[in-house]
Amino acid sequence: MRLSLFQIAKHALTGHRRWPRFWRNARPRDHYDVVIVGGGGHGLATAYYLARNFGIRNVAVLEKGWIGGGNTARNTTIVRSNYLAGPSIRFYEQSLKLYEGLSRELGYNIMLSQRGVVTLAFSRHQLRVMSRRVEALRHAGVAAEMLDIEQVLRLMPLLAERTAAGRRVFGGFVQRRGGIARHDAVAWGYARAADALGVDIVQGCEVTGFRTSNGAVVGVETNQGTISTSRVALAAAAHSSVLAARLGVQLPLVCMGLQALVSEAVKPVFDVVLDGGFYVSQSDRGELVMGGGTDVFPSYAQRSGIQRLEDNLAALVDLFPAFGRLRFQRQWAGTLDLTPDASPIIAPAPVAGLSLSCGWGSYGFKAIPAGGMTLAHLLATGQSHPIAAPFSLERFTTGALIDEGGSSGMDMSEPLL
Repeated sequence: MRLSLFQIAKHALTGHRRWPRFWRNARPRDHYDVVIVGGGGHGLATAYYLARNFGIRNVAVLEKGWIGGGNTARNTTIVRSNYLAGPSIRFYEQSLKLYEGLSRELGYNIMLSQRGVVTLAFSRHQLRVMSRRVEALRHAGVAAEMLDIEQVLRLMPLLAERTAAGRRVFGGFVQRRGGIARHDAVAWGYARAADALGVDIVQGCEVTGFRTSNGAVVGVETNQGTISTSRVALAAAAHSSVLAARLGVQLPLVCMGLQALVSEAVKPVFDVVLDGGFYVSQSDRGELVMGGGTDVFPSYAQRSGIQRLEDNLAALVDLFPAFGRLRFQRQWAGTLDLTPDASPIIAPAPVAGLSLSCGWGSYGFKAIPAGGMTLAHLLATGQSHPIAAPFSLERFTTGALIDEGGSSGMDMSEPLL
């Protein structure tokens, strides 16, 4: 069903009580051509592109909990492509382009707001590094521009040029096509579209093991029975390494928590997205959504903590003193699967029939469309998509790393406080 203004108005007259289910709550069948483990944005997007681009519809998405209930629901919804390394720029620019047309393609409003993503420089050295990053983006055909302090203050009038903690803002840079999208809408839109193409979405289905024969995957064991298949994709974020270990594959991942929080809702006061070691944007409901910096210890827990709460709120109030009057509303944590070079793995595994989409760190949400498209290409053709080929597992042995630590929210080498 394609949504329209007429349909929304019709359902409004009946109290929105007669909407059909957006996707079937399927039971797993005995066999699928492809089984995708993980019902977040990446798993759902992969299933959709398998069905749409390659006509492979005998596909199951297995989710231990509920659709979009993991990291997809726990991020701060920023979309951008303002990276430094060439492979990263090409990959995330493709993802941003897909985001720009996603509402129309899926027939579902993902609430994309391209309000611009600003990164601040707190020293002349950072300003020079940002200039290099902007030139790398322009060389790759991606629009970005440097900002002096007057331009920064026009975009963020509440920003303190010199902060109480001794910080001084020297300028920054902006990618005006960057912004935010609604995380639930992205997951639901892909789930709805994949289901319409015949994909089975199985919730409450935990993968407990795998079956192999002659060194290849031939089945998946779950709490709802065994499923035979010749192709399995792991798109389970931080738990991809746990599942891969059951097949004897050790992935170069460390799992850490990333804290986020929101304030009470206020009238529109913040028209851009501030990104970097600390990041903040204002949601459509008026809340300030913010986060920054991983926890200081490895963990698979999704519990919030006091240390990063204090760090993030202190950074917010130092940069924007007026926000000190706001009340803190709620806090949560997501789990990051971090690789040594802060870039993802989109590649076949050493076990035949097993493909990987993991190591996304704090970049997972913004990569959902391109991540799903390239993983679907790998599963359908057996070959890596050209824009995903550099993100191989072998790069950790050959040394062809793609260092993007400085482009992420987990880079705290120069903390705000």
